[in-house]
Amino acid sequence: MLMSYVEAEKEYGSQYQLARAVAEGRVYKLEDGIYSENSYEPELSIIMKKYPKAVLAGESAYYYHNLTDVIPEKYDLATSSKASKITDPRIRQIYVREDLFPLGAVTEEHEGNPIRIYDKERMLIELLRSKNSMPYDLYKEILTNYRMIISNLQLWRIQEYATEFPKSKMISKALDSEVL
Repeated sequence: MLMSYVEAEKEYGSQYQLARAVAEGRVYKLEDGIYSENSYEPELSIIMKKYPKAVLAGESAYYYHNLTDVIPEKYDLATSSKASKITDPRIRQIYVREDLFPLGAVTEEHEGNPIRIYDKERMLIELLRSKNSMPYDLYKEILTNYRMIISNLQLWRIQEYATEFPKSKMISKALDSEVL
C-alpha cells in the first residue's frame, strides 16, 4: 500500500517512529514523500500518488486503455492550467483549461493501486483534436482500435464532451467522418 509522508507519519504515530520503521525494514521509502510496506511498487502508481490531482492523459492514457501498443517515453499528466509546474523528468505536463480539466476524469485500478485517467470517450475527443500534432501512424493505430470498440463506448458522453471544447463543430464532423 502506497502512502504519502503525511499518511505514513499518521500510520506509524510520529516522524521518529516512521524513521525507525524504515530503518527496521517494516516500511520502505520509495521516493521523497512516498512510502510503502512493499519494497517495490509500479512507477505509475508512485507518480499518481505523488501527484494526486493530476490525470493520466495523452499517449499514456491511450496505452493504459489498450488503444496502442506503443509504450510512451514519458508519463503524460494533465493538470489544471493554474497548477504548479511539475519538474519530474519522467513526466510531460499538459496544462488544461479549468472548465475542461474534470471532464471525463475517472479513477481506475492499476496493479492494485488507484490511478486517475481520462475515460475512453474523452480520449477520443483528444485524439480528434490532436490529429495534426501526433505521428500519423500512431493516430491511425489508435483510431483503428477506437473503430473496433465504438459499440462499447457511450456515444452520448462523446457528444456531450465535444460540445464543451472549442471548435466543437470540427470535432463532431471528424467524429462522424472518421470514427462512426
